[in-house]
Amino acid sequence: MDSQGDDTSEGWMIQDEVPAAEEAAAAAPAPWKVLIVDDDVDVHVVTKFSLSNAVFMGRRLSFLHAYSGHEALQMLRQHDDVALVLLDVIMETTDAGLRVATRIRDELHNALVRIVLRTGQPGQALEHGIILDYDINDFWCKTDLTTRKLFTTVIASLRGYHSLLEAQRRVDSAEAALATLHQSANAALQALRDGNSWTGSVVAGTPPVRVVLTARPGAAADSFTLEGHLDPDPAASPRG
Repeated sequence: MDSQGDDTSEGWMIQDEVPAAEEAAAAAPAPWKVLIVDDDVDVHVVTKFSLSNAVFMGRRLSFLHAYSGHEALQMLRQHDDVALVLLDVIMETTDAGLRVATRIRDELHNALVRIVLRTGQPGQALEHGIILDYDINDFWCKTDLTTRKLFTTVIASLRGYHSLLEAQRRVDSAEAALATLHQSANAALQALRDGNSWTGSVVAGTPPVRVVLTARPGAAADSFTLEGHLDPDPAASPRG
């Protein structure tokens, strides 16, 4: 058995059905990637079966598999868009899962992926201590994690991941806009220092609106005038 892999490539189908299946896959939204980390093959099988019909925001789940902490970190390096890790605590060592959780945050610098620890040892290592000391999102004893509770935990985790991902995208967009604005301001300042006019555009507001600006040297020393208007055709506007 291959000890790690992506379920999207598993299985077989009749050759005549391949084109239709490929068209359906192309039209469907990308699935949420869920990484199951456990040294017990049966846990992988049961988890996948329990969540086989789960859908969140119109997207199904795609399962990745790792059977040790080392494999888990390799998989996460290969797939930086994993939304959720279902992580066993005891694998090659009694604290392998805890070490993986720490390395995900500190070494891979992945703050978005949701981490749910699972253990087969009730009362292991004082659950409240693990919740406080490790950057995880939930902690379950496997015997308590019924199919319904597993489904609820997974959906809540995906919802949290989606919210964090959207927030990160907004931050990245704002940082990109700020960098562009800073670049335009520097270009305008340099032009004015050289005694030249400058015309460029900046994007501001929500929804974004492009504003065309023109800066000209003033009559007095160290003075300038600034004019601006909303761009009626953003696609054709110059960029500063």
